[in-house]
Amino acid sequence: MKEIKIGFIQQQNTAVPEDNMQRLSKGIADLAKQGAQLIVLQELHNSLYFCQVEDVNNFDWAEPIPGPSTQFYGHLAKQFGVVIVTSLFEKRAPGLYHNTAVVIESDGTIAGKYRKMHIPDDPAYYEKFYFTPGDLGFHPITTSVGKLGVLVCWDQWYPEAARLMALQGADLLIYPTAIGYESSDTPDEQERQREAWTTIMRGHAVANGLPVVAINRVGLEPDPSGNTQGIRFWGSSFVAGPQGELLYCASNSDEENVIVPVDLQHSEQVRRWWPFLRDRRIDEYGNIVRRFID
Repeated sequence: MKEIKIGFIQQQNTAVPEDNMQRLSKGIADLAKQGAQLIVLQELHNSLYFCQVEDVNNFDWAEPIPGPSTQFYGHLAKQFGVVIVTSLFEKRAPGLYHNTAVVIESDGTIAGKYRKMHIPDDPAYYEKFYFTPGDLGFHPITTSVGKLGVLVCWDQWYPEAARLMALQGADLLIYPTAIGYESSDTPDEQERQREAWTTIMRGHAVANGLPVVAINRVGLEPDPSGNTQGIRFWGSSFVAGPQGELLYCASNSDEENVIVPVDLQHSEQVRRWWPFLRDRRIDEYGNIVRRFID
């Protein structure tokens, strides 16, 4: 058995970044003291989900990498000897911004980063206004706890991204996320959306024989424009094993700091039983890179 203790923080954010960061700091300390080796934070965890509106003033929230946040979380990683997956609003250059996951090694250094590749533009999720699509490709980040296939939120709907991470030796797939209901959706529609979100990533676990970690925020965040009733983030952060089995699923309404032990060696056994990588017909997949086959 090659067990890793994965901690995650499902948090309801406020409009004050310093408050969010201090509560995350306390959560990281608590999880580390309980034995966590890897701690995963939710998407854009320092702030409210500002993409509900298009406002040029929100670019003021962006920061360089390395920068203040990588220094803040780097200090915590080194202090507690843990690997931390963060999610930041990156200012690459004036007028050029990314939604970027940064992995901090347990010695406080930056192990690597991933810039979100798939950028949504839906009502209340106006991310194309803020984020340039990533240009770093899909590559696992090597750390002291394994090779982390880090992707971000909207990437979770694309099996190609998960597959490319798996084909490069990722030990697990990680999805920092910010997703929720539009408050006017019916209860049935809300449940369908949340179940689809869980199901697609559990499918990535099965198809690739890898554990999946998905971390979401929780709570209602009002729409600053008043055009909608805001987003109620549905939480439900989870860890799934390589057969898609749920090892833990968090509340859909409450904050949680949780540690989930995961046996990374089990992935090899599952891949021996279900050798999907062996049976791929790579000679017949050429058209997959086309937008549509017509």
